[in-house]
Amino acid sequence: MRPLRRPRPSRTSLRWKIAALAAATACLVAAAVGVLVHLWTAHDIRQRAEARAFNSVYSAVDTYRRTGTLADGAELDPAELPTALRRPADGDRHIAYDGRVEGNAGPSVWAAQRVGGPGSPVLAVQVNMSPDLYGLRRLDASMAVASLVSLAAAVPLALYGAGLVGRRLRRVSQTASRISSGDLDARTGPTKGRDEVADIAATVDLMADSLSRRLRTERRFTADVAHELRTPVGGLLAAADLLPPGETEDLLRARVRDLRGLVEDLLEISRLDAGVEQAVRARVPLLAVVAEAVARTGLATVVTGTGSGTGTDAKNAQTAGTVETDPRRLERVVGNLVVNAHRHGSAPVEVTVGDRTVVVRDHGPGFPADLLRDGPRRFHTDATGHGSGHGLGLTIALGQAQVLGAELCLANAPDGGAVATLRLPT
Repeated sequence: MRPLRRPRPSRTSLRWKIAALAAATACLVAAAVGVLVHLWTAHDIRQRAEARAFNSVYSAVDTYRRTGTLADGAELDPAELPTALRRPADGDRHIAYDGRVEGNAGPSVWAAQRVGGPGSPVLAVQVNMSPDLYGLRRLDASMAVASLVSLAAAVPLALYGAGLVGRRLRRVSQTASRISSGDLDARTGPTKGRDEVADIAATVDLMADSLSRRLRTERRFTADVAHELRTPVGGLLAAADLLPPGETEDLLRARVRDLRGLVEDLLEISRLDAGVEQAVRARVPLLAVVAEAVARTGLATVVTGTGSGTGTDAKNAQTAGTVETDPRRLERVVGNLVVNAHRHGSAPVEVTVGDRTVVVRDHGPGFPADLLRDGPRRFHTDATGHGSGHGLGLTIALGQAQVLGAELCLANAPDGGAVATLRLPT
């Protein structure tokens, strides 16, 4: 049985998410390191420029006082001197940063000192920072290129590492999906490493082991109960035959028959669960087998043939296209689907036979949403719907379809009603 598939939201692979996170982290680290290096280098360049200017003005003032001449680079009251250094009140050396860019001069550091008493000129020295700042720009460009190269190398490595993790997680996901589909022997097995993924894989395997043990216990209990009930139910049926005819005898006989049918269903389910059922295949006319199965139910059902060589009358039913299958199990599946349609749906119930398909449709409220989502569950029926039962009919139909190698799909028609489609293997 294939439940209705819910639309999956679009998703981004974990591999690409990890790669994007690694790329973003590399960019942030590169940007932070670049900013720190830029600020530290710029501060160091300014400090070295201030030190050169300070030493230069000290030497120039000493030379001017001894010889009366100006050293190279020294000027008296230059026009470009910053305002803060034009007329210092004392005779100490002072330094100022000039960020003006005039011509090709660029940013610079000025150092100035009065050469004599009050009113004497100010001797100043300018240290141009342009060469050092050019080196800083080259350093910034080199760091940007290095960051891009590191990013180009980090992304493939992150993709590779994320791919390894993604493959391991995909194995766990596939195992969980197989367990959810009924394969209780599915296991992830030992995984490399001792990390969270290995813990998840081990937990899924432990869950599957526990679920398998519990299900085996449940199946064994069901089989034991069915076997134990078979003998007393047979005795009840024989005792009912000894009662004098009447309404009480008919009612008791009907209830005992129902109980015997339940026991037989439980035995059939236990054999299907044990996997001991084997199909005995034969070449049979599909429409004729389906028509016979519907007739055995004794319920008013319309049978229509749409496949090649099929028809609705008896003659065409005998000459219909043939299929290779187990006719007894096929009749069991079709009969259960028809009975379920009458019990939980509404008339008319229609059976359409194709080349290799059998479609059973009613016009009732349709299958419950949880049945379409999770599949049929034994001893579970829709409490809100009409009809009664033990919830074993669809379970048996599904199990017998699997023995036949067929696919049983349950769905609801757009205009209302339940639709069960049996697709036989080619």
